[in-house]
Amino acid sequence: MSAPSTMPRLKGYRFPREIVAYAVWVYHRFALSTADVEDLLAERGVTVSRETVRKWVNRFGCHFANCIKRDRPSAADKWHLDEVVIPINGRKYWLWRAVDVNGDVQDILVQPQRNAKAARRFLKRLIARFGEPRVIVTDKLRSYFKPIRELAPNADHRAHKGLNNRIEGSHRPTRRREKVMGRFKSPRQAQRFLAAHDQANTIFRPRRYRISAISYRHARADAFDLWNTYAADMAA
Repeated sequence: MSAPSTMPRLKGYRFPREIVAYAVWVYHRFALSTADVEDLLAERGVTVSRETVRKWVNRFGCHFANCIKRDRPSAADKWHLDEVVIPINGRKYWLWRAVDVNGDVQDILVQPQRNAKAARRFLKRLIARFGEPRVIVTDKLRSYFKPIRELAPNADHRAHKGLNNRIEGSHRPTRRREKVMGRFKSPRQAQRFLAAHDQANTIFRPRRYRISAISYRHARADAFDLWNTYAADMAA
């Protein structure tokens, strides 16, 4: 990925911001470890340690995620909600995820419980940002029923395992990254990483089977332009 060489250097950073942005991009775009990113940069003549790459990802991943969320169009009024277990330090945590009817991830939340309280917290977070939906599709987990009745009384709640296949596929990139990273180290790390990872996938992985080759290339070029714009907005 190339970025304008006229970008000002980040205060306190030895490398230009386009190199930092490139490292963050390849880490989130592909199933790579920090060591893999270190090798990619080394092949391009940039000598940097994997620990530095890790710090860049932690420091600026949330910046790119926030920019993508800010500029995304309004979410569709049909939501799919699901939760999947992620083991962290020998304990079970639950990754709550919501996608719209187009398959774009709206938000994620890592929580230690899979009950009505956790469902209410996640749903309240979604409604505060996107407003009340028209349709909510979930599996048959009973914990969803009461929070949806209370927080989205006008929504059509459809609880059926077969109707929620759209969101099941959104868990696959998480599983791939979890394997590469040797599992997540803490709930905070999982929340920080996945929040950025899902948003990066939203703009760099359009549903190619739905669009022509020319449209796909235009979407990819637009995504690169957006990333470069967000790189120019980075602050140390």
